[in-house]
Amino acid sequence: MAVYTPLSTEQVREFLNHYDLGELVAFQGIAEGVENSNFLLQTTRGRFILTLFERRMDPAELPWFLELMGRLSARGLSCPQPIADRTGRTLSQLAGKPGVIVSFLPGSSQAHPDAWACRAVGRALAELHEAGKGMGARANRLGPEAWPVLLEACGDGKGGESAEFSALQAEAGQALSRLLPAWPKPEALPRGQIHADLFPDNVFFLSDAYERRLSGVIDFYFACTDFLTYDLAIVLNAWCFEEADAAESRSGGSSEGRVIFRPDKAAAVLEGYESLRPLEPAERAALPVLCQGAAMRFLLTRLYDWTHTPPDAQVTRKDPWAYAERLRHFMRLSPQAFSLPVETGLKDGGGREVKA
Repeated sequence: MAVYTPLSTEQVREFLNHYDLGELVAFQGIAEGVENSNFLLQTTRGRFILTLFERRMDPAELPWFLELMGRLSARGLSCPQPIADRTGRTLSQLAGKPGVIVSFLPGSSQAHPDAWACRAVGRALAELHEAGKGMGARANRLGPEAWPVLLEACGDGKGGESAEFSALQAEAGQALSRLLPAWPKPEALPRGQIHADLFPDNVFFLSDAYERRLSGVIDFYFACTDFLTYDLAIVLNAWCFEEADAAESRSGGSSEGRVIFRPDKAAAVLEGYESLRPLEPAERAALPVLCQGAAMRFLLTRLYDWTHTPPDAQVTRKDPWAYAERLRHFMRLSPQAFSLPVETGLKDGGGREVKA
């Protein structure tokens, strides 16, 4: 989430007049994320999330996302529900942008998820894949076909002139030339509706003295139809690496880079996922390449955003170099890495944990 389009109190109040959600008490922008403008609304009837769709979003595809969230919610997945205005529309216009109000989910994200949270998100991802069955397809606009275009566009923005930036672009280009020919054919693996952005900040948890549980999944606006295992690869990238200093303090390991890989977390993600949807042998064999692709996708979009984000946008820019290190890690893995027991397969030939 982020804020590219600032709103006034009067604009928000006028927009709310079309809904049965009570009177506006307060609102604030949400700076996390990189794509759309998001606001937390407090009204006399509760809290809600207002999203204005920006940049990479095709307005013609917005009904698909809203249908997906409605379907998943109806099938038991805790996710935001689009709220209709008094005319029955869930999609409206505000400040010249398409906008939607969705329900607010309780809970908080975990910046440093442990193995329990990784197991829970693996299970939730499998539930999402099962609940999405039977829905019409939407192409992945940030799939392999888009990566060369993104890489080329990265050089067009401001701030891309540094030697470090140029070296990262060159490294991505070399990796891409090896990755694309190895990418699975569309019919090679099971496909379905995927979240495609299931990072820790898009998953909420609740806990008290008696219970700890995953309370919700948010931000479905990258969702699309693709390999189900590609979604799993995104989670392995997003949930199973830690900043090197934090990981070293717990594990006694060492790393020269920004991040360190945690095989125990990867094992937990896979255990949670396969408790509901066991992987086919072909999916397991494809995971090393899919993990490289997931790292490449976020490396390229972060690289692009690093130089193209407007300076006045309320956005937390994400580090592309951390995903270069993930890419290097997965490129070093044996092709059989996920066909072995995870704690064994994700170590190097000497039995040591592979550091990114």
